[in-house]
Amino acid sequence: MRPIQMVDTKRQYEQIKPEVDAAIQEVLNSAAYINGKAVQDFAAGLSEYMGVKHTIPCANGTDALQIAMMALGLQPGDEVITPSFTYIATTEVVALLRLTPVFVEVDPKTFCMDPQAMRKAITPKTKAIVPVHLYGHAAPMEEIMQIAKEHNLYVIEDNAQAIGCDYTFSDGTVKKAGTIGTIGATSFYPSKNLGAYGDGGAIFTNDDALAQQLKMVANHGQQKRYYHEVVGCNSRLDSIQAAILNIKLKKLDTYNAARQSVAAYYNDAFAGNEKITTPYVAPYSKHVYHQYTMLLNGVNRDGLVAYLSEHKIPSMIYYPVPGHRQDMFNTFNLPAYNLQTTDWLTERVISLPVHTEMDADQLEYITQHVLNYVNQ
Repeated sequence: MRPIQMVDTKRQYEQIKPEVDAAIQEVLNSAAYINGKAVQDFAAGLSEYMGVKHTIPCANGTDALQIAMMALGLQPGDEVITPSFTYIATTEVVALLRLTPVFVEVDPKTFCMDPQAMRKAITPKTKAIVPVHLYGHAAPMEEIMQIAKEHNLYVIEDNAQAIGCDYTFSDGTVKKAGTIGTIGATSFYPSKNLGAYGDGGAIFTNDDALAQQLKMVANHGQQKRYYHEVVGCNSRLDSIQAAILNIKLKKLDTYNAARQSVAAYYNDAFAGNEKITTPYVAPYSKHVYHQYTMLLNGVNRDGLVAYLSEHKIPSMIYYPVPGHRQDMFNTFNLPAYNLQTTDWLTERVISLPVHTEMDADQLEYITQHVLNYVNQ
């Protein structure tokens, strides 16, 4: 059996090596390393795949969120509602821009933002909502968008973990997660479902004027070279990464299907076990399993992590410290939060390996050892 990885990017590369190597060589031959043809082609291809008018590539997923908030003209002190149970990048950019993070609860089954908790958190200072499509499952966007419309709020979708996820509305309309709100932001970090071989990110919108603003902010605040209209930043996806992503984009649905197959194996293996709650999938969402995250019931999680490690099985805790408990927000004079669901989840979640190159013998080995421990 091959060594088990949380994400086996090397083996995935080996499957597409000739295409990737040729694409990289083409960029090297062109010497168009920044904003070359590969970047333009990738932006166009990703827009078509996502069903969105505008895709603005950038340097990474954190930049994508920051550029979105800058382009919307959010000002210091404006409140931005976001779940606490997510990676820190979501709220890090809120703090960086001196906006005020407002943490809300998530649904205990989907791990995504609870719309009613969001509604209760809205104040006259609220300007934006940042739902996170966590682990590959879509947030309840139809309800979130309805509430946002009632209060005239921007919605910035953090889609770093759910690219390719379909969201089905109550009328049967299907849209990709990341294309429903005012702006969507995603990451191409190497471990993502659509991962580069370095950093990368992108921003989505259907608003023409907003797309121009996003492009301007990402490019030093300029539309015409050396004429800077607003304070911007320097955030670009380089041509080599775009060339790689162009190849992998064509395989994204296949990659997601492979992850779903891994998840189905785990689900079957753990079905009926009272000590394991496998990932829930809401009727409105497909799940693309950026992570396979399950809940442990009455199991020593640290003990399980150690036991798996002893048997050369990696596992991860996403995320052990929620945003509202991070020291970085101590200077913001935030209220004392009582987010019982979030705290409960941080003590019980564990993620098992899930990626496109997993073999049946690896999955059997992992599930057998998980069950050996939890059933002892």
